Amino acid sequence: MYGMNGMSWGMGFGWIIGIVLLILIIWAITRGFNFNNNPKPIERKTALEILKERYAAGEIDKEEFEKIKQNIL
Repeated sequence: MYGMNGMSWGMGFGWIIGIVLLILIIWAITRGFNFNNNPKPIERKTALEILKERYAAGEIDKEEFEKIKQNIL
């Protein structure tokens, strides 16, 4: 009679502890992978930088560059 009550208590809550430990292990592993995969911040170019790139690439001529530059500034 004593052994039956002791077993039922351990059997009833033992699996809950196992599940909690399993969840904690999975959480720790996924957190570790997510920590290493943090994306770098996106660098945003200013309008003047984009304009200079277009001028350097030959997409616009000097007159158009100066005209747009005056509008930007």
